[in-house]
Amino acid sequence: MDRKIGVVGLGYVGLPVAVAFGKKHQIVGFDINENRISTLINGTDYTNEVTAEELKAATIEFTSNPEKLKEADFLIVAVPTPINEHNQPDLTPLVKASETVGKNLSEGTIVVFESTVYPGATEEVCVPVLEKFSGLECGKDFFVGYSPERINPGDKEHTFTTITKVVSGQTQEVLEVVADTYSSVVKAGVHKASSIKVAEAAKVIENTQRDVNIALMNELALIFDRLDIDTSEVLEAAGTKWNFLKFSPGLVGGHCIGVDPYYLTHKAQAVGYQPDVILAGRRINDDLGKYIARTLVKKLIKQGIGVQGANVTVLGLTFKENVPDLRNSKVIDVIRELQEFDVTVNVTDAEAESAEAMREYGINLIDIAKIEPADAVIFAVPHQEYLDGGWEFIKNLLKNESGTLVDVKSSLKKDEKPESIELWRL
Repeated sequence: MDRKIGVVGLGYVGLPVAVAFGKKHQIVGFDINENRISTLINGTDYTNEVTAEELKAATIEFTSNPEKLKEADFLIVAVPTPINEHNQPDLTPLVKASETVGKNLSEGTIVVFESTVYPGATEEVCVPVLEKFSGLECGKDFFVGYSPERINPGDKEHTFTTITKVVSGQTQEVLEVVADTYSSVVKAGVHKASSIKVAEAAKVIENTQRDVNIALMNELALIFDRLDIDTSEVLEAAGTKWNFLKFSPGLVGGHCIGVDPYYLTHKAQAVGYQPDVILAGRRINDDLGKYIARTLVKKLIKQGIGVQGANVTVLGLTFKENVPDLRNSKVIDVIRELQEFDVTVNVTDAEAESAEAMREYGINLIDIAKIEPADAVIFAVPHQEYLDGGWEFIKNLLKNESGTLVDVKSSLKKDEKPESIELWRL
């Protein structure tokens, strides 16, 4: 059966999903952001996840009119699931999306959620909202499934169609429909989870596992820094063992690794279990920005540079390299901590939009050509443009071509460092 598919939420996750289906199916792409809809209609994806050619090749009716969802009988919900200032799950976008879907739900429709949630959220939170606003009964008049998103922003190798898709449904019959629908576009195939909760749990532990492993690397970096040992060299040596897991220290931000563990810990605590290992990892990763800033302040003091008014350039504000995504970037923690010491911080980014940086963080991004020479540079995000410039690029950003470089992700080769630059890295 050829399904009429609707995708709710056309961000970093939803748009690639819509485009993949749009090459083989008739698609309704819905988003509440009218600017997003207008730019997509004009053939532009400002997240840079989808090319103009790919957009043109897909048959998608982009709309901000929720009533268009009534035409679909297979709805995919791909909206953000952030955390609030207390590191608790913020399900507001998911609940609002469920309300919108519920108001425009046709009988017989299957609603599949892709947003990252804690185990049980689909059935405990979303289903009641769908029933309330549709007046229909789940399991009788409409059905639900869950298929966790695995989109990796900026990754052109591991994409929606090339990553195995975990699928689930509330009944075996629904599961088969969900599996068949995704199988029509996902070349890598599907994995049928035994239940919706299993699929939800599988998603939330994928990034929790990465978070804990990176936290271990960050803790090792803190230890080795005190021992005056280069962490990168230690990891290179240890990595020669066949079963050594190759994780690296660094800032852990973004909408996945820095967020998903809190969904799991929230649910764990709700059922009476204190997830000490996961929360310890979160504390280490969340505190790293302050450590980086304070380490640089100490170095400035040792060099006889007055901290108040010292000039520091930060290269990169996005949560990872080569993407414009600023959500939950931990670079801001470094910046805020330096500002607490009255350091003058100038921030530039080769990928981010200036208006979004101002809106998200109140940061005025400065064009790289207009950056004043600095006492120190923090190489926070290794965008390709910066890497291409190499050490010469860094040297030109420093006063008298000398000073301190904080290479957060050990992106530049240590053995090529100019003598005039003092290097510190995790």
